[in-house]
Amino acid sequence: MEKFKTYFLLTALTLLFVWFGGLIGGKTGMLIALVFAMGTNFYAYYYSSEMVLKHYDAVPIDEAHASGLYAIVRRLTQRAGLPMPKIYIIPDPVPNAFATGRDYEHAVVAVTEGLLELLDEHEVEAVIAHELSHIKHYDMLIGTVVASIAGAIATLANFGMFFGGGDDRDRPNPIVMLILMIVMPLIATLVQMAVSRSREYMADEGAAKLTGHPEWLQSALIKLENYARGGIVHEATPETAHLFIINPFTGKDMNFRTLFSTHPSTEERVARLEELKGRV
Repeated sequence: MEKFKTYFLLTALTLLFVWFGGLIGGKTGMLIALVFAMGTNFYAYYYSSEMVLKHYDAVPIDEAHASGLYAIVRRLTQRAGLPMPKIYIIPDPVPNAFATGRDYEHAVVAVTEGLLELLDEHEVEAVIAHELSHIKHYDMLIGTVVASIAGAIATLANFGMFFGGGDDRDRPNPIVMLILMIVMPLIATLVQMAVSRSREYMADEGAAKLTGHPEWLQSALIKLENYARGGIVHEATPETAHLFIINPFTGKDMNFRTLFSTHPSTEERVARLEELKGRV
């Protein structure tokens, strides 16, 4: 069911992209958009995880050098019925973590050095459980491809402002077209944010069920949020912000963070976890 929902969403976004290409460039624009979307999805599916790990200088770590972390991951994956993911460490003092990979067999959990230093063992376990929940529901694939399509729609809109056209029969009213070029990238971005936020809630609930202790994740989120207000993960980008358990840009542009964030507020997440106490 999770895989079906994933592919349904990706297909819907691709069709939206192709439709928008047709509005800008007629049949030719639709064909170009289709080829572009297929290329974008192919790249995101097979290579996005490698690129994001390389971007953050993440390095694989073996059990001999992180036996405690491996023990936590192994215990949780057995409970979740998942294969053991690869484990990477990001050499960054700012505490954070993310999961990536196109499927269960290629899944990766990456944590920063700062996270391992800041959190206690129970809190680390809660964070790992959160990331494994993302893997369980294919969130890493959905988030990556949704971000790619959103970026592609924005690029197509910019392209259309200068080269939009096609035959007069195919071309919509110029005013309508101009409005669409402004609105479509915003809609794509809002879809990306809505998907990311809903998936964060699901992963929080999944982590609470895996550990049986919602308070562990509550404590971890509060610590991570407080730290994030004063520091940003090195080389963090808006395109990859949705991957992290806490938005790496929490400390910037606070007036607009709630509206244009890929993450729900930590206060809301903590409140939802409070409701799970006694039920998991």
